[in-house]
Amino acid sequence: MNIMLFHSTYGLRPAVSAAADRLRAAGHEVWTPDLFEGRTFETVEEGMAFNDGIGKDELLRRAVLAAAPYSDRGLVYAGFSLGASVAQTLALGDEKARGLILLHGTSDIAASASVDELPVQLHVAEPDAFETDDWLSSWYLQMRRAGADVEVYRYAGAGHLYTDPDLPDYDAEAAEATWKVALGFLDSL
Repeated sequence: MNIMLFHSTYGLRPAVSAAADRLRAAGHEVWTPDLFEGRTFETVEEGMAFNDGIGKDELLRRAVLAAAPYSDRGLVYAGFSLGASVAQTLALGDEKARGLILLHGTSDIAASASVDELPVQLHVAEPDAFETDDWLSSWYLQMRRAGADVEVYRYAGAGHLYTDPDLPDYDAEAAEATWKVALGFLDSL
């Protein structure tokens, strides 16, 4: 598979590169665009302030430019938290998208969104202050209404960005379970 993997609000950190290497070791081609142009952050608040300064439109413009050279190949879009919301937006707008892996995040869905049984996997902590139960229920119904084939995996007791070993949220067991399921998902596409 050809995978476009987007970083979180922390920026393009070692955990993103490690995830890409893990996917490559499983035989996939992976791109990890740097939407923050070299900036990384130590806290969510710093990253969100930087992201707010860029603005959603500019962030999506950067993501589209990064994906465009490869989109004819039929990409699987993936991302961490903020990057998951970017990946979701691009996947729902790309008729050649092969799949969508959302790690720790989702995004709003346009009422006009429509896909043809796009395979989607969401991996999220339970509970997660950024992805509340009410929001996830609504998100799931909207994704199904848009035509996506959605699987949701919840990890009790894990922190929000539980796959990043350099953050306090890290949960080794949940991270390994996530990667096992995600790699199986990719093999099924």
